[in-house]
Amino acid sequence: MSGSGDAAPHVVEDFYGVVKLLSDGSVVRGDESVLIPSVELPYQDGGVQWKDVVYDATHGLRVRVYTPPTAGGGDGGNKLPVLVYFHGGGYCVGALDQSICHGFCLRAAYELPAVVLSVQYRLAPEHRLPAAIDDGAAFISWLRGQAVLGAGADPWLAESADFARTFISGLSAGANLAHHVTVRVGSGQLVVNPVRVAGYVLIDPFLAGVERTAAEANPPADVSMLTVEMADQLWRMSLPVGATRDHPLANPFGPDSTSLETVALPAALVVASGGDVLYDRVVDYAARLKKMGKEVELAEFEGEQHGFSAFKPSSPATKEFTRVLKRFVHQGVPPC
Repeated sequence: MSGSGDAAPHVVEDFYGVVKLLSDGSVVRGDESVLIPSVELPYQDGGVQWKDVVYDATHGLRVRVYTPPTAGGGDGGNKLPVLVYFHGGGYCVGALDQSICHGFCLRAAYELPAVVLSVQYRLAPEHRLPAAIDDGAAFISWLRGQAVLGAGADPWLAESADFARTFISGLSAGANLAHHVTVRVGSGQLVVNPVRVAGYVLIDPFLAGVERTAAEANPPADVSMLTVEMADQLWRMSLPVGATRDHPLANPFGPDSTSLETVALPAALVVASGGDVLYDRVVDYAARLKKMGKEVELAEFEGEQHGFSAFKPSSPATKEFTRVLKRFVHQGVPPC
């Protein structure tokens, strides 16, 4: 007779058939294209060049390096700023070779212009947090190693990257990741010299908390990209088992979170989409940092959905966002 322990594993979380978490901890993955549609890819023909480089052989993690036609400043003082970019996907889905990520990075490399570094990281629930954030920190350490090598670094970086103008950025979960990596840098936990983090960019950051905000309790009627239910499920699958949405990795201002008052954060550009269920949290994040005396610019896009900058590459809002990003990277936060 078989005991109850012989029962077949059953599904405990099913994220649209794309990620299924079973009762024994195993994960079954499906086709992400049902959730993440393809978008146009700009500047491929005779414009931006890109290649993949392994930065963590132990975990098989890559960075996709993008350089615009203007790259190759050499020692002439014309090197380009470096934009590190972490893709979105609730820490559970997404990849650097998906068109929404690849297209954004092609556009950013060309239009800023900048050397763009799109970073792969491990996904949950196979690798729950803080695995992804540890990967982000490992990448920054790899980048520091490249800067130390100087002329011996990867040729594309040696020729074109101004490591003293490095910006850490990301979309959604990637923005959450960018926040935590930047905090590690600003608190001295992560040594970066001779790399200098000149700023960080959080685009629709994936933030949470147990107590609902107004936008979460009464979401906009046309929400399509990220619902409250989707966000809750992604946090259940990505946070440590048993953790609530007030975990410090989800809620940087939660009851157990370390104060950011004494953290030497660089200038921040925070992007808030008016039609996003996370809108209130994003605006509150910027307001709290400003109250601490941090240098913060909040760019609000009325009516836009979560992730518009990747999903709507040709929209007027995305073009305006790109203009704001370009100005921030080259000039910093404008005076009040």
